[in-house]
Amino acid sequence: MHADPAADPGAVDPATTNPEPTGPATTDPEPIDLEPIDLEAEASVLDTADPLRGLRDRFVGSESSLVYFDGNSLGRPPRAAVERLATFATEEWGGRLIRGWDESWMQLPFVIGDRIGAAAIGAAAGQTVVGDSTTVLLYKVLRAAFDAQHAADPERVEIVVDRDNFPTDRYLVEGIAAERGGAVRWIDVDTASGVTAEALAAAVGPRTAVVLLSHVAYRSGYLADAAAFTRIAHDVGALIVWDLCHSAGSVPVRADEWGFDLAVGCTYKYLNGGPGSPAFAYVAAGLQGRLAQPIQGWMGTADVFAMGPQYRPADGLRRFLSGTPPIVGMLAMQDTLDLIDEAGIEAIRSKSIALTEFAVRVADALLAPLGVTVASPRDSTARGGHVTLSHPAMRAVTARLWTQDVIPDYRDPDGLRIGLSPLSTSFAEVLTGLRAVEEAVRAEV
Repeated sequence: MHADPAADPGAVDPATTNPEPTGPATTDPEPIDLEPIDLEAEASVLDTADPLRGLRDRFVGSESSLVYFDGNSLGRPPRAAVERLATFATEEWGGRLIRGWDESWMQLPFVIGDRIGAAAIGAAAGQTVVGDSTTVLLYKVLRAAFDAQHAADPERVEIVVDRDNFPTDRYLVEGIAAERGGAVRWIDVDTASGVTAEALAAAVGPRTAVVLLSHVAYRSGYLADAAAFTRIAHDVGALIVWDLCHSAGSVPVRADEWGFDLAVGCTYKYLNGGPGSPAFAYVAAGLQGRLAQPIQGWMGTADVFAMGPQYRPADGLRRFLSGTPPIVGMLAMQDTLDLIDEAGIEAIRSKSIALTEFAVRVADALLAPLGVTVASPRDSTARGGHVTLSHPAMRAVTARLWTQDVIPDYRDPDGLRIGLSPLSTSFAEVLTGLRAVEEAVRAEV
């Protein structure tokens, strides 16, 4: 869902200010003699100390000089996935043909879903399934949640969402509200950070049916306190849907522990499933029997091959499927799930923090003198896996960099987004890329 730059507009505003000193000044401060920062040496030390450095070689293209700053839109392919796809085409598809459905493919959405649940989002088995695109799955769970809430209490007509959420999320909320006779309750946010607990608490109440929030903001990288925000929604009787597109595989998620109701995430970012690989949905076990998903297809029925005259939904998670599962699109992500299991999500998060902290330090050293500001939270505990840099020339800078095999992405207006995938990105790569950004900004101003 989030890989199409044309569908991903929005504003980026600088968020950093320097507070004025307070109190009387007694004497002029002594000048501070700062030694030049040896960024190359720092990158080398960080790469040498990186416990995950060996995993980078397992991705196609890691040996090239290309700098990839867009792993939060489309991850590099694992080398093992190349072999897996070829083997599937010749042995499973070519060799087993339609027998593959009975032998494994029918259960693959649930098998891989459980693996995502265990490795990436902290969910017990039977609550995560791989299915449609992110947009379709979000529509299903959001519409199902609204209908269930409104049916139980006709006064619950509001869907709460922030104005800086990803465009598709906002468009779906508006469409479902119009379709079901509901209303949208908007939260205004600082686009260099995100929704606060205070803002959410002020927006929800007895009229709230469902809340939709992103765990990591697509523009700023702001990391929401998902546990606290879930409690705020539950305290007023609302359900909450979490968009995990920018967190699954990069930031630890504890869906069961934090009391999630529903969540959806894409698989082509930090799970490296490939262009347009199908999304996953999490539906808490206690809600599965209560919700009726709106896209009734044969794959979600109680007896798939009964071909009965009426739709009768399956028990459990199968009812959230609709059509034939996209099996080929599910294959590549399994190899990244292997890597997540091997590395551990906490170690992945530790490297993600180190990468973004290094990127901010380099930006401060090289780009701040050129007027570039960091439009992401500076506190790493409030930041996901990417950093946005703001400057009026960034659209032209991005275009220039792409011709030089330095690949960030641009978010209108003025935002260059540095997406750092912990499994496939080195610190030296970050420095090389940001030096290229420095040169491109100088060339454009």
